[in-house]
Formats: sequence, C-alpha cells, structure tokens
Amino acid sequence: MHSFRAKHQQLSPRWHPAPGKYPDTCVPCTGSLMGLGDVISQQLVERRGLREHQTGRTLTMVSLGCGFVGPVVGGWYRVLDRLIPGTTKVDALKKMLLDQGGFAPCFLGCFLPLVGTLNGLSTQDNWAKLQQDYPDALITNYYLWPAVQLANFYLVPLHYRLAVVQCVAVIWNSYLSWKAHRL
Repeated sequence: MHSFRAKHQQLSPRWHPAPGKYPDTCVPCTGSLMGLGDVISQQLVERRGLREHQTGRTLTMVSLGCGFVGPVVGGWYRVLDRLIPGTTKVDALKKMLLDQGGFAPCFLGCFLPLVGTLNGLSTQDNWAKLQQDYPDALITNYYLWPAVQLANFYLVPLHYRLAVVQCVAVIWNSYLSWKAHRL
C-alpha cells in the first residue's frame, strides 16, 4: 500500500494539480454529486418519474453540497489532518474514530435540520423530524462510513479525500435526500 501511495503522490501533480493548490475545487463536485444523489432518490427510490420530479429539491441538495457539505467536510479533513498528521494504519484508525465518533454525529445533527429549514418546516416540526430521523440516519451511517473512511484516511491524499468520499456518497446522498424529504 505504501508503494501505491508513493507512486500516486509522484504522478498526481501531472494528472490534476488543482485540488492540492486550490482545495475548494472539490466543492462544485460535491454539489453536483449531491444533486445526483437526489435525482437517484427521486427516480429510483421514490419512483416519481420525470413529470413528478421536484427540480427545486434537487437544486436545494446541489446548494447544500456547494454551500454546506463541501466546505464543512473539506475543512474538517484539513483540521483532522492537523490533529493527527500521520499516514500510518494507526493514524488512519485514529482519524476514522474521531471522524465517526465526533464529526459524523454533529454533521448529521446539523444537516437534517438545515434541510428541514430549507423545506419550510417550522421549528417544532423540524425538531420532531430530527428526533424521528436522526437515530436511524446515524445507525445507517455506521454501516457504510467507518470502512470507507478508514480506507480514505489511509490510502487517499488529503486533497482528494472529499472527492473520493463524494463518489461513494452518491448512494449515501440518495439515502439522506430520501430521509430528509420524507414527511
């Protein structure tokens, strides 16, 4: 694995130097992939069809990706790398435990009510929806993300982590969109 990482670091500036130099270049990618997750949710999970597709909802998810998820998660990865600067297996495990034990619960606790607010829910309805959806969303998070994050923190350079996570997150974003927009 170390030779893979070393070879990647040697070649990656030739492929795509922007994420390292401009870390926020992954933010539009995050917004696009969150929008894709919502389209999958509406079309494949909810089976709305094109006529019943809620374009505003998709645009809300794109906006959340660009304005909240991308900057917050990207910033978190930079902070996490400063808190635990190594790249060993133990360092990756520490990062994953801090990410999943601290960041993930807080992130979901902010994301779900933010979507509720953008959907026009009252404070009381938003609180009730958070109490209903949060435990299930957090448990579902733990089925997917610890393994993904362990690999992400061990194998992927910091400036590509947000993009890698968002590619995996297309399915997760479909789930979150469905969960957040379900009445």
